[in-house]
Amino acid sequence: MSLSPFPVQALPPWRRAVLKVGSSLLAEHGELSPRHARGLAQFIAAARAQGREVVLVSSGAVAAGRVQLSTSTQSAATGLVLRQALAALGQTHMMALWQGLLSPAPGAAATPVAQVLLSHDDLRNRRRYLNARNTLLELLRLGAMPVVNENDTVAVEELKLGDNDNLAAIVAALVDADLLLIASDVDGLYTAHPQRDPAALPVPHVAALTPAVLAMAGDTGSAHGTGGMRTKLEAAQKASSAGIDTVLFNGTNAETVAQLAGGMFCGTRVAAAGTRLAARKYWLRHAPGAGARINVDAGAAQALRGGRSLLPGGIVAVDGEFARGDLVAVASIEQPALTIARGLAQYSAHEVRRIAGRQSQQIESILGFSYGANVVHRDDLVVFDTAVPA
Repeated sequence: MSLSPFPVQALPPWRRAVLKVGSSLLAEHGELSPRHARGLAQFIAAARAQGREVVLVSSGAVAAGRVQLSTSTQSAATGLVLRQALAALGQTHMMALWQGLLSPAPGAAATPVAQVLLSHDDLRNRRRYLNARNTLLELLRLGAMPVVNENDTVAVEELKLGDNDNLAAIVAALVDADLLLIASDVDGLYTAHPQRDPAALPVPHVAALTPAVLAMAGDTGSAHGTGGMRTKLEAAQKASSAGIDTVLFNGTNAETVAQLAGGMFCGTRVAAAGTRLAARKYWLRHAPGAGARINVDAGAAQALRGGRSLLPGGIVAVDGEFARGDLVAVASIEQPALTIARGLAQYSAHEVRRIAGRQSQQIESILGFSYGANVVHRDDLVVFDTAVPA
């Protein structure tokens, strides 16, 4: 494999990453191929061995489904209907490819591979968004390897997420990733289309995605994919606004892929706009809330200031109504007119009223189900240095 025209750089520090693999890396001669995916699977295995976590966003289901049908059979349907059917046919084959590549040598511990299909509604609806987040985080906690794709079998054109580049950016924010890795069949961003302009130069680092930088990207994608460099920069822009660095690299270059396990890469790095924590805390601090408030006792207020989650035992009362996943204010009974924190509720107002003052282990017996021990998890909570008016 030829050397990359991009210089070797260090990956930014990371503990959890989302890796997006495009169809161009998985589909060869009209069918799924492990040729390029094998090196990426080896990187995933190496990262996991180092104690890191990877969520895989993989294209390729439609391409895999196309192989299952003859050309004459495919011509009976067109457009979105055909794509939905091909996705349904190809999902199991795509999952089997990754499961096979991630299977360890005999005698080693197996890596469970979990399929997660997300739709527009899953990521726009607060409750479903929170459910998807909890599922992915629990899979990572269990040591499983989540493989995410858009649920093309039920998506309609006006409610599609669009492409897996942007889906990967959304998933990166969803799971609080430190890094978004986008593997495709191009080396990175150039100042112009490198196949059309011989004067095009590699762009190894992007400090900010200005209109001038976005203008460098072309619109063309591969024969199997749905997006080009423009969609990759749009995804990087979403990730950047969430405080997540993005790395664009050529997944067909075996040398470039092999460098990843050693913390290096050749390609383009798009810098995060601030830290991930700062971006999330800013959103929690300023996003519109449900207009409701959870009142807590002095002990719970002190625990929140110490970086702890909000448990039901410290809750005294609930003012107003909210649904699971809504942003709510938290106030201390010592100063009920002031807000000491804001966060995403794991339970609805009605449910919180029922479990207020009780122990976390009693939640399931009281409600008949449990979304976890916390009413508001510390990762979904911002505590104000100085209380503000409610």
